[in-house]
Amino acid sequence: MVDLISVIKMKKKLTGNIYLIIAVLIWGSTFVAQSVGMDAVGPFTFLALRSVLAVAFLIPIIAVFEAKDAKNYFRKWCNKRLWIGGTLCGIALFVAAGLQQVSLVDTDAGKAGFLTALYVVLVPVIGIFFGKKPTVNIIISIVLSVLGLYLLSCVGVTTIRSSDLMLLGSALSFAFQITFVERLGNGQDGLRLNCIQCLVCGVLSGLMMLTENVSLSGIWTCRVPLLYAGILSSGVAYSLQVLGQQRVESNAASIIMSLESVVAVLCGWLILHETMTPWEISGCVLLFIAVILSQITPKKKTA
Repeated sequence: MVDLISVIKMKKKLTGNIYLIIAVLIWGSTFVAQSVGMDAVGPFTFLALRSVLAVAFLIPIIAVFEAKDAKNYFRKWCNKRLWIGGTLCGIALFVAAGLQQVSLVDTDAGKAGFLTALYVVLVPVIGIFFGKKPTVNIIISIVLSVLGLYLLSCVGVTTIRSSDLMLLGSALSFAFQITFVERLGNGQDGLRLNCIQCLVCGVLSGLMMLTENVSLSGIWTCRVPLLYAGILSSGVAYSLQVLGQQRVESNAASIIMSLESVVAVLCGWLILHETMTPWEISGCVLLFIAVILSQITPKKKTA
């Protein structure tokens, strides 16, 4: 019986890791779409439209998945805990993504990736306030992750701008979003939770969008980046994050998600034929070691 339970737990954890890795692959490649989109529309316009596209994508997808249980389709939306969780996650996502998008105007891409990914440190800190003590493996993994992210993104960067403070705020907000997904997403429908999250993010971004100069020609120009970021990143990847975190605890999940920086660099190397420096290669190696270490469960001491 014990062996069977262990196998089930391992399978659940493996599935969660796969979901998170797929999400990371999408997010890493979406950075290009975000940068290109900023050339045609404002940051909040881009964020609002990608969020609306995600909602428009998820609603019919959920209906298709539940075609055999159509009678309960609307009833499942009437879940107070689901809406509370989705709303809190959506607010955190709006603040995090909004600060990140605005800061991209005046921040080096590498430094932006490093500062944003500092949620890998902040998630365990927030967890302590909820009575969640990180294991030794997680602490070592966090140290390796920060060092790896620095080597990957910040070697040679010396200038500090006001936008860097925005990115630190973005990292803190992402840390809260990850924490909310774990604490409020367990037992909830992952697709519905993300749909509500994107809806809230879209509404708040839409209000901020009113302060920007919006043109239909600009929106049409960046239609491809918007579709990619909206459907794949917001619609698919964030749903996978919720499903993944229902199977992997938040500290380990945040370390896996920090691989987004590695994917972004590798995409630049493979697609754009950019050169990887020895520092970047070393950073990638350290991050991979950190992820592997974070997946090792320490053995409990027996009396």
